[in-house]
Amino acid sequence: MKTELNQDNNINFLKDMFDVAIEAAKPNFVALSDTFPTPPKGRLIVIGAGKASGLMAKSFEDAANLYWSPEDFAKIEGRVITRYGHGIACERIKVVEAAHPVPDDSGGKEAHAMLSLLSDIKADDHVICLFSGGGSALMSLPADGITLNDKQDINRQLLASGANIHEMNCVRKHLSKVKGGRLLKLCKDAMVTTYLVSDIPGDDPAIIASGPTLPDATTCQHALEIIAQYQISISDSIREKLLTGELETLKPSNPIFEKATPPIVMSSSNDLLKAAEAYSQLKGIKAIILSDSLEGEAKEVGETIGLIAIQMSKLQNGHTGPMLLLSGGETTVTGCTSGRGGRNTEFLLSFANTIKGKKGIYALSADSDGIDGSEMSAGAIYGPDTARHAKSAHLSLHDSLRQHNSAEFFEKIGSLIVSGPTRTNVNDFRAVLLT
Repeated sequence: MKTELNQDNNINFLKDMFDVAIEAAKPNFVALSDTFPTPPKGRLIVIGAGKASGLMAKSFEDAANLYWSPEDFAKIEGRVITRYGHGIACERIKVVEAAHPVPDDSGGKEAHAMLSLLSDIKADDHVICLFSGGGSALMSLPADGITLNDKQDINRQLLASGANIHEMNCVRKHLSKVKGGRLLKLCKDAMVTTYLVSDIPGDDPAIIASGPTLPDATTCQHALEIIAQYQISISDSIREKLLTGELETLKPSNPIFEKATPPIVMSSSNDLLKAAEAYSQLKGIKAIILSDSLEGEAKEVGETIGLIAIQMSKLQNGHTGPMLLLSGGETTVTGCTSGRGGRNTEFLLSFANTIKGKKGIYALSADSDGIDGSEMSAGAIYGPDTARHAKSAHLSLHDSLRQHNSAEFFEKIGSLIVSGPTRTNVNDFRAVLLT
């Protein structure tokens, strides 16, 4: 059945598809029946951090309630750290909150409390690690000789620099007491299983939350090169620790990794896009997944996708129905010292500036965690009337883009998407509908 092609239906289709895709990208331990862990002889300790870690903890408990006896379920204890507003009530696992993307005192305190569960760990215990995007900032334990203020300052600089997530996490790992495999050492001889929700283009497990239980192939020298490339200011003492290799992470050759089971990626951007593709096909709309790992400046990606949309719409002469272009990944916004907006609204504003009101083109761009940058919106939606609404509101597409004022732009024309925290995090979701 084909969707009736009018503006309200098209916009509602995009919003409904986003909701369906988000549900598909949420962690689901019940679906892991074949690989769900068996109850240990000793304690079952759940630890973790990230925007999705609260829901991961709840889902783990739901599955354990289903698959384990009440006596085994009572063995579960744990603590995970999620972003403020992303918490969820659990029966056995305590879900606490801290600041993201810049760490705060609560993140450090809660991380210490979480790691105290490992202080008397034994070989017959099993540690379940739940990590997702955001875990790097939420579980902030600076390495010896580095202060929280140091990490906060470096983190702010990295966020504003335009460095991609791989580069930022390389630096973060080397300044941490627990990242880059170091957490695994604290688990001693216990069995360790790591579950992940990926917000990393390419889904490299060692990058997600800066890889607390996984080996790190990057080096202190790599971190120094990134610091130099993006002109990140660091103290002389931190520079010296990096130069001497004092802050080196655990490498793949380290025998400690032989005891850990391979990490399990529960959901990723690909799951998000596949669900959107399936939903669109049910509605009679052909979907094309361009990529699940697009990176780069949000403004430039928006322009590129806009040009692709224009070209594809020209080729629709021989096409009998609407077409959907899907993409995921994580863009960046640099040079922003004022204005309101995140990478998704910036992308969409650049897209709109490129499309220039061309008929028959609609688009949605939103962050899968429900929070676009520091905004309380997930993203926004674009339609052929966007330019007209902007003119009525005395808004300039070009000026708003230049001022990085994308969230305010879409707010004033009533096109923001406000979902609230979704409790998952698999990067950005972009959909362009050609009718």
